[in-house]
Amino acid sequence: MPNTYSQIYIQIVFTVKGRQNLISSKNKDELNKYISGIITNKSQKSIIVNGMPDHIHIFVGLQLTMVISDLVRDIKNNSSKFINEQGWINGKFSWQEGYGSFSYSHSQIERVYNYILNQQKHHQKRTFKEEYLKMLDNFKIEYDEKYLFEWID
Repeated sequence: MPNTYSQIYIQIVFTVKGRQNLISSKNKDELNKYISGIITNKSQKSIIVNGMPDHIHIFVGLQLTMVISDLVRDIKNNSSKFINEQGWINGKFSWQEGYGSFSYSHSQIERVYNYILNQQKHHQKRTFKEEYLKMLDNFKIEYDEKYLFEWID
């Protein structure tokens, strides 16, 4: 569309089905690069992909033509297939239903990037549940806890 300009930055968060610790440290970097490639192949800007053994954070620059739910669906489907084809786990890998998406301004890119980069450090002090609920609260998102991710406390 001529004369249409946008700058949309979204952090996406989702978890491994059953909140199992299935993303091993030896495969994490390869998975992150694969997911980044999915995003790039969808003509979106992959800023950073990182996470923990049971969940992942993705920070993207989104074009107006991309629907977030379509991008997440494609990331989950393709990365699940990739993990299963690599044989990284016994059984079948899949992501849990649902995701969180949170928008940021251009001035917050560096802060969000560093937050995602340092996931291991953050989770020494805070559980994933605490982290995710804090994000929902910070963004004033109303939720019913029965519809959130499966929690492992």
